[in-house]
Amino acid sequence: MTRKQKRGVLIGGGVAVLAVALVLVLFALKDSIVFFHTPSDIVEKGVQPGQRIRLGGLVEQGSVVRGQGTTITFKVTDTLKDIPVTFTGVLPDLFKEGQGVVAEGMLDGNGNFKADSVLAKHDENYMPRDVAKALEAKGVKLGTSAHPGQLKAEMP
Repeated sequence: MTRKQKRGVLIGGGVAVLAVALVLVLFALKDSIVFFHTPSDIVEKGVQPGQRIRLGGLVEQGSVVRGQGTTITFKVTDTLKDIPVTFTGVLPDLFKEGQGVVAEGMLDGNGNFKADSVLAKHDENYMPRDVAKALEAKGVKLGTSAHPGQLKAEMP
């Protein structure tokens, strides 16, 4: 084997080891990666029940129903589609209808979203960047003076 062939085998072996390491890392991260979806994305992309996702949008006006204890149901909308959400726990103080929200959890077999955490905006001008971008992509008109990460939604 010539010196050039030895170098080629060494480089090829290194690339193969790196490829295997990359596959193992991606396989290990598969369960911890949580993708962001709007209600329309969930319907269009056919998100499977049991898959952990982040659902973002606006809390639909008049949809908040407080159950017994700390269970609450509400709908998250992107003004095109809405998804019913059930959450048990303490909601953030700033959670209210018509405001941006990101819920993390899973869809059940009936198309309801079971959230285990809910994030709400932290002041009157802030909307999570993913929610603002997704709403703009769906045609929801956002404030003219707003900029990414600090947008205020205007309902049509």
